[in-house]
Parts: sequence; structure tokens; C-alpha cells
Amino acid sequence: MSRCIFLLVLVSISPVFGCGSGTSNPVPVNSFQAVVFSDLHFNPFYDPTLFPQLFSADPSEWETIFKTSTLTAPSVWGADTNYPLLVLALASIKQNAGSTPVIIYTGDLLGHGFPGAFFTNSGSPIPPASPSTADTAALQAFTDKTVAFVTQKIRASVGSIPVVFVLGNIDSYTGQGADSTFLSKNAEQFYTQFLNGTVDHRTFVNSFTTGGYYSAKFGTGLMVIGINTTALSPLIPNNVAPSNNDEAVYTQLGWLDATLASAQAEGRKVWLLMHVPPGLDSGTTLTTASSFDSTGHLVTPAMMWVPAYQASFLQILSRYPGVVTLILAAHTHMDEYRILSPSNVLEQAPSISPVFGGNPAYKIFSFTADTYTPTDYRSLSYNLATLPAQFSESYDWSTAYSIAGPLETSLAQLYPELVTDNAKQAFYTAQFISGDDTDRPNITTKWNLITPETWPIFWCGIQEMTAQEIIDCVNSY
Repeated sequence: MSRCIFLLVLVSISPVFGCGSGTSNPVPVNSFQAVVFSDLHFNPFYDPTLFPQLFSADPSEWETIFKTSTLTAPSVWGADTNYPLLVLALASIKQNAGSTPVIIYTGDLLGHGFPGAFFTNSGSPIPPASPSTADTAALQAFTDKTVAFVTQKIRASVGSIPVVFVLGNIDSYTGQGADSTFLSKNAEQFYTQFLNGTVDHRTFVNSFTTGGYYSAKFGTGLMVIGINTTALSPLIPNNVAPSNNDEAVYTQLGWLDATLASAQAEGRKVWLLMHVPPGLDSGTTLTTASSFDSTGHLVTPAMMWVPAYQASFLQILSRYPGVVTLILAAHTHMDEYRILSPSNVLEQAPSISPVFGGNPAYKIFSFTADTYTPTDYRSLSYNLATLPAQFSESYDWSTAYSIAGPLETSLAQLYPELVTDNAKQAFYTAQFISGDDTDRPNITTKWNLITPETWPIFWCGIQEMTAQEIIDCVNSY
């Protein structure tokens, strides 16, 4: 991206993009694009023979070490992202970034089971019931190195473009949400490598080290807010009993309320980023026997957030109609969306990691330059069944669904059509895993594949936001 475009964008998101973008898909002069990717889940342990070198080396030396591996194929379905897949994904993002003024990353840099994999490779008990101080320090140091390597690799790929981001639930020393130590040790890495100095340093560090959230202003018209929704999830042990977590959560929600009020007062539009979305946890619901009664009726759906936290969040969002023009989440690894309210639709980014059976994929959104409103997106994916040389375009949203206009309105329009239009339902089902329903030989758990039997769960989960609404919708489908 040229320096000219970068300056124009950060000053005002100018409708004039005439400095030369290099993109193969010209964008109308009154709009711009932004790349969105998520859930890298980078696994530095994919080639165990490299671990001793990685353990001793500085992150700046890791790339050279990875290049010596004899394992040169990208990750398979059922595995997290290895170095070859990371290279493929970032090369595609670099190639397709064009004049994007900002890159959006919605969480989970680290691979699943990271602490256990570390202790396995380091020769400690698996996992250590009570890790020693030395073991804990070694794990934390290696985790920090991995964060440094991945963020530096992303920065090298996108040039000077700022990367706005949120943390995922795996981005921590435990794999169960970031604690204050992880936040304080890695704040500078995220500030330097991702935000690239485009946000006030003190303001970022204060809120990020407090709870993993922050805001960033671009020009006079846009604010990006990144919140830590792992803290709102009942799947994290410390969050199961809300009394253990209430103070931290309501402090963050109070900050969000005040930050949205500030954006509204300044006449800014807001992009709201999160990792774990609110609403139904379809995977846990489908794999928990107690979710259904003896007749197969849904009785206890699993929810992504503690219900009281979700209610407070949605109430805050309702106070600022027209302010939030984009809501992005991830976490499920699937290409899906959620209608939080008639005026707030949440888009979910698919994952780069194919660990849950989807093909690696990411999106490029189009926005109006005056209101920062999304109007369309393109999805690019990598077909692990054929192992092509690079990612390729899967579909263009407005073309695939034959719906035009603001994306929020278009997605709401699609919801009933997913039941009445068989072709659209079939296309949505295939793209849910960023490909077709080809058998995934390494995937033994099919909870994330839409079938005729599970379709009501996934469809109702798009629009219904409370447990009772989901129960009523599924059982009456």
C-alpha cells in the first residue's frame, strides 16, 4: 500500500483513493476495503524435532529454523496452523490487501493445547499437576516468544498497515483466557507489532493491561473498540460462578458504555471487535446429552456468555442506535453470523486453522467511505482437499445471495430466506465450513457440520439470543 493512501485513510478515510492501490479488484471511489482474518492458532510444535532450537532461539531466528523442517505441507483438517500454512495465509493477505487502510484480526494467535504441548516437548510431566516455578517461567517465556514471532510475521506481511485486534480465549498462558501477567508481558508486542503506534500508548496500555480491551481512533470519523469477551464466557472456569468475575466484567462493560458515549458525542462511527460472540454455543449444545430430553426436544441450550452479562451488553448496545456500524467476532471457526437485534448484526470471521474441519479462510469487507458501513464482502479460502498454490476467492456475498445494500440489512433479509430458499440454504451450509461437505478424514467430531438434523440449531442460533428463545425456535421448527 502506498504511503499516500495510508496518510489519506488515517486522516479522514477519504473517498478519494487515487494514489494507486495495486489491487486486482478496483473499489469504487466512495468506498474502501478492509481485510478480516482470525483464529490462526499457530502451532510451533508441529515438527517436534525443531523444539530444542526454537526454545533456545530468539523469535527473530524462528523463521530460519522452521524453513529447515522436512514437513513442508500445510496443516491437514484436524490440526492447527503450522508454518507452511501460516506462510500461505499471510502471503494471500498481503497479495489481496490492496488499499485496505486497516487489517482486522479477531483473536486466537496460539494453538490449542499449547501448555500441554510445551510440557510434552520439554520433557516435563504431561501436564504437570503442580508445575514448578521454573517450569511455569519456561512456559511463559516460550508463549511470549510465540506471540512475538506470529505478530512480527504478520507485521512483516502487511507493511505499515495498522492491525486492530482482540485477544482470543487461547491467547494466554493457560489456554483459558489471558490473565494480568500475560497482558502486561505482551502489551508492548501488541502495541508495536499490531497497532503500529497508531493509538495513544498510555491509553492503550492502561485499559489493555487492566482487562484486555482498548479503543483506537482513526481520523475524525471512526473509532475501533476491541473488547475481551472471553471474560464473559461460562466455559472459562473462573467465570462459571459469576461472583468470581462480576467486578471485572462490569468494569469492562462500564468502560464500553462510556467509550460508546464518547464516540457518539464526537460524531464517530464504531467498529466493535470481539472474539467469543454472544448467543448460542451450538457445538457444546450438540455434544452435551443433557441439552435434549428423551424425545429429542431441546431443553437446555449452552450459551456463549453468562446470561446476565449478555443482557447487560445488549442493553448497552441499544443505547447507541446508528453508532456501531460493524460488529465482528470469531471463535467458532465457521463462516456464520448473528442478528443481535434488528439494528445490530454480528459477522463472524472463519478461521485460518483447520482444526475443526473447515478450510482455512478469511474475508475482505467493503465499506462506504463516509459512514464506515459494510456493504459486501469477499471470502477467500484454501482447499485442503486439493492443496493449490494459494488461497482463492470462494464467493462474493452479494452475488452469491443476490442481495444488495448495507450488509446489516442484507444479512437480516437472508435469515428467513435460508428456510424458504433451498439453494441459499445449501450454499450457506457449504460455506459454513468454507468449502463443501467432502469427508474430513481427520475429523471424528461432526458437531460443526450442518446436517438436516442439526440445521434448526444452527438456523435458530442466527437470530435468537436468549436460551428460551432458542428453545422455542428449535422445538417449533
